Amino acid sequence: MKKHYKAKNSLKSPRFSGIKTFMRMENIENPEVLDDVDFAVVGLPYDTCASYRVGTRLGPSAIRELSCLAAKPYSGPLQVGIFDECSGIDYGDLGSVPGYIEESFDLITEGMLPFFEKGVVPVAMGGDHSVTLPELRACAKVNGPVALIHFDAHYDTIKEYFGKPYNHGTPFYHAAKEGLVDTSKSIQVGIREGLYGPEDLTNSTNLGYKVLRADECHKMGMEAVIEAIKERVGTAKAFLTFDIDFLDPACAPGTGTPVPGGFTTAQALELIRGLKDLNIIGYDIVEVSPPYDPTNITAIAAAGLMQEFISQVAYRKKNNIKF
Repeated sequence: MKKHYKAKNSLKSPRFSGIKTFMRMENIENPEVLDDVDFAVVGLPYDTCASYRVGTRLGPSAIRELSCLAAKPYSGPLQVGIFDECSGIDYGDLGSVPGYIEESFDLITEGMLPFFEKGVVPVAMGGDHSVTLPELRACAKVNGPVALIHFDAHYDTIKEYFGKPYNHGTPFYHAAKEGLVDTSKSIQVGIREGLYGPEDLTNSTNLGYKVLRADECHKMGMEAVIEAIKERVGTAKAFLTFDIDFLDPACAPGTGTPVPGGFTTAQALELIRGLKDLNIIGYDIVEVSPPYDPTNITAIAAAGLMQEFISQVAYRKKNNIKF
């Protein structure tokens, strides 16, 4: 008989007590328990690939600490109790070798593989955005190329940085070139970065990605953006990656590369909820950098978005949505 893992009841145990895990779930770092769970939260505290302001290595611990405020086990909008439908754990953090990119990527890929092999939905916390590349390597080993749903202020599709291949601005160039994603079913949403030159406008589209810039999204409205994402992805297996700088700096100041003209937390939640019926087999949220946000609103936003990710897993199970 499978064991059902769930969070502590905060009406019986004060939220300020105990070891800080995401949503106060059990911390179990053992692949053997994955046969008993539907989803697992996992930290990727790595920021060697940051180009300017570091600090995202501290993101997972901050998100965990604030999740007791921002993430509760029942979703009103989706009308689903996460632990009524699902078994889930906090798997802790995967390893890295600070300062060594390829070695760290190998550790992340190796650590992520068991989730995909067992059909467990990983909900990962970075870390800078480079960590999504080794996540996708693990995902593709099991599932083949997947659709990528990418929320970000930046394209992250430049070929190299200072003549080197890996940086938090390059992961989705390499993901496309390595065949980890099906770019014909992939979409980047919210892009509004300043560019080094006009050629940067076509880096993503030349790789096959569809791009919805922030100015287009604001004109379209969130419902139309949701429909565009759903039309692009269809029934394909998908990986959703959310860079916290998708949010406007007023809503998420704690990030390394903030860009004005972004989205509110309410708009982001609306977009995520609109994707509840898609075949999303993995999620991550990246680029939360606590040193730049003494108010903790960035970590609170990240925890709330992760609660939406997990609620979607429960929603699809409750409604027996098959693909």
